[in-house]
Amino acid sequence: MESTMKEMRGGESVLDLDPKTTVGGGVEDVYGEDCATEDQLVTPWTYSVASGYSLLRDPHHNKGLAFTETERDSHYLRGLLPPALLTQQLQEKKQMNSIRKYQVPLQKYMAMMDLQERNERLFYKLLIDNVEELLPVVYTPTVGEACQKYGSIFRRSQGLYISLKEKGKVLDVLKNWPERSIQVIVVTDGERILGLGDLGCQGMGIPVGKLALYTALGGVRPSACLPVTIDVGTNNEELLKDEFYIGLRQRRATGQEYADLLHEFMSAVKQNYGEKFEDFANHNAFTLLAKYGTSHLVFNDDIQGTASVVLAGVVAALKLLGGTLADHKFLFLGAGEAGTGIAELIALEMSKQTKAPLEETRKKIWLVDSKGLIVSSRKESLQHFKKPWAHDHEPVKDLLGAVKAIKPTVLIGSSGVGRTFTKEIIEAIASFNEKPLIMALSNPTSQSECTAEEAYTWSQGRAIFASGSPFDPVEYNGKTFLPGQANNAYIFPGLGLGLVISGAIRVHDDMLLAASEALANQVTQENFDKGLIYPPFTNIRKISAHIAANVAAKAYELGVATRLPRPADLLKYAESCMYSPVYRTYR
Repeated sequence: MESTMKEMRGGESVLDLDPKTTVGGGVEDVYGEDCATEDQLVTPWTYSVASGYSLLRDPHHNKGLAFTETERDSHYLRGLLPPALLTQQLQEKKQMNSIRKYQVPLQKYMAMMDLQERNERLFYKLLIDNVEELLPVVYTPTVGEACQKYGSIFRRSQGLYISLKEKGKVLDVLKNWPERSIQVIVVTDGERILGLGDLGCQGMGIPVGKLALYTALGGVRPSACLPVTIDVGTNNEELLKDEFYIGLRQRRATGQEYADLLHEFMSAVKQNYGEKFEDFANHNAFTLLAKYGTSHLVFNDDIQGTASVVLAGVVAALKLLGGTLADHKFLFLGAGEAGTGIAELIALEMSKQTKAPLEETRKKIWLVDSKGLIVSSRKESLQHFKKPWAHDHEPVKDLLGAVKAIKPTVLIGSSGVGRTFTKEIIEAIASFNEKPLIMALSNPTSQSECTAEEAYTWSQGRAIFASGSPFDPVEYNGKTFLPGQANNAYIFPGLGLGLVISGAIRVHDDMLLAASEALANQVTQENFDKGLIYPPFTNIRKISAHIAANVAAKAYELGVATRLPRPADLLKYAESCMYSPVYRTYR
């Protein structure tokens, strides 16, 4: 990816640091809350010490019926709560019972969001302890429906909305956010949300949901997270006509007007917060990474996060497939920014392993777009990020023809179009592979290139399968197959934590490779025996700590870490920095 970006930047690398644009990072915990052990007393600060009714209405410090007798006396809570005392464990049990009664996923989502607004620590305790059950509720696929209906279910603002109305005043808007010690910012302009198209201002569900995972899975403090939606209008006619739409009612601004607002935002962030990690969930991510990659700590999960998690799955799958990365041939359906980003990272890892030039390792990877196989005869008409993948071959019009011509061992779907891995295609790849690796990555479930059942059935139970959205276990010929999920949530929380604890000032491709390596190493033999190429999500905090340590180590090695001296044991340090949702005892 960095090689593509360098071309777009005229040869400039993220490691070519301009001292004028670099500001130190690291972990700040102003009130010592996270440095304290869980049994130490802390003070429930807001702008003053929270007490009484205001304490019960403050989600950061509210514990509901878990306030002790002493706390009820010292913080003027007598009479404001029923007399019963509940432990956090009992509260968690009660909340999970309540959430499980809902049949509709969107209702579960709304219940979780309500809890987050009432009692932050209980929300994260639920999410951490029940991650496999609740991850699809607070993030994909349910968050997609939540974004579509965000105007109707909107109750309380959960982030910053920066629209064209705020042009020239973006710094003032950032200063309106109550928290000052921000470490991670997730930004969207709502143009492309999970394959659901332009959702405008209602795309805010993505930054809110992602940051919940940065905290629950990666241990970044909630107070250090900032969700941002940049509202430049929408081209979605349905939303423009919807009386409950919460954004600007105008066609989407593009070109210089868009670029100027975004540049003002980027400059204001650095001025207000210093060098902070910004995760862009934007449509034109390649352009943004190329423009700001050398001056800001920017990352795009759709491109870089997806690439890293897919590479981890492929590397882990080699234990089942046999051979090295260079022994395999890859075919992609979908040659957009996500598909080419995955291909580039695989080629980069192959190049590192074999010491072969990147140009050579790219020849092991083929891409199919809407016009067929990408070949050299099409080079002149291709977008810049597709050109490195135009290899010498006669034109092939469709995916089935490409499978038969290329004979790949790995088939990867990033097309955003559902049911494109047909029976003929799966049967074809299974005909010349004992164990074909099939990755149907498109979200949500309806857009997946094939289902887990189709992949296992059509390959006669021989496929190794992973998808972007979750699928239930599949019974075939008396055997139970557990589909893997190539979920970006494996990567971005740990990556974010690693960048924060090292005070990194740039994101480099080698950090993505380090994250992939750490994730692949967490897959156990027991997982492989079940056909899994990703570890279970129940261990995600441990996985994130390993990823953070690997990423931080790479940041120090590349010379882009500012938190000095380097901790002796990065894994222990990462674990010590992770937010704990356990209730604290107040003075």
